[in-house]
Amino acid sequence: MNDRVIIITGASAGIGEALAAEVVRRGAKVVLAARREHELAEVAARLGASALAVAADVTRRADHERLRDAAIAKFGHVDVLVANAGRGISRPVSQLTDADVDEMMQVNLKSVLYGVQALLPHFRVRRAGHFIAVSSMLSRLPLAPVRSAYSASKAAVNAMMANLRGELRAELPGVYVTTVLPGVVATEFGSRALHGGADSRTLPGAQPVGEVAVAIADAIEKPRAEVYTRATMREMLIAYDTDVEAAEARPPFAR
Repeated sequence: MNDRVIIITGASAGIGEALAAEVVRRGAKVVLAARREHELAEVAARLGASALAVAADVTRRADHERLRDAAIAKFGHVDVLVANAGRGISRPVSQLTDADVDEMMQVNLKSVLYGVQALLPHFRVRRAGHFIAVSSMLSRLPLAPVRSAYSASKAAVNAMMANLRGELRAELPGVYVTTVLPGVVATEFGSRALHGGADSRTLPGAQPVGEVAVAIADAIEKPRAEVYTRATMREMLIAYDTDVEAAEARPPFAR
């Protein structure tokens, strides 16, 4: 990856940790962000001199600005932001509280917005850069009622990234905008969801985290607007759009 500098949020475990290892293997430098400082430091230590750990809370705009500044101070510039940090929830629509919805929007949507706005001036000066947001297939296939507010927040991420792509297309053709849509991934996601939940690593058909990391790394090397981390996901989306009622009658799709 020609010494590209990549900021990855939510990098202390799961997709973020696996992605960091994959892009460093390909020659990149990484700036890793997460709230869990001890775990984050361990990930950075395993990656060596190519990694910088910055403890940060993605729900705070100032932390994104500090993260950007730390990356530039260490490596001179930033090429890519992977907004991967996020959280699930285990509540259907009928039980959602204001606090539940606020939490999902703050963690899953506003954290992406803050990262984009912190780095966009830097990308404007360089006339190059790449924004990547990790969304979810539940944003397109809302087939797990218990993930109601999560699905809604990720659908908002999709719309925001598409609008950002449209905004920058003429002004900054060298700045790419990508949305990644995984399905069920074998991470701590489910068990760490708000109000608890099933461990995603135990769900049948959960995608190995390394496969998702490879899909994102490939998109960094060859940017495109959207990335489905499994080929079958596009077929599922087509089936849903063709007959929503039939798709919703099937067993829930969870991520």
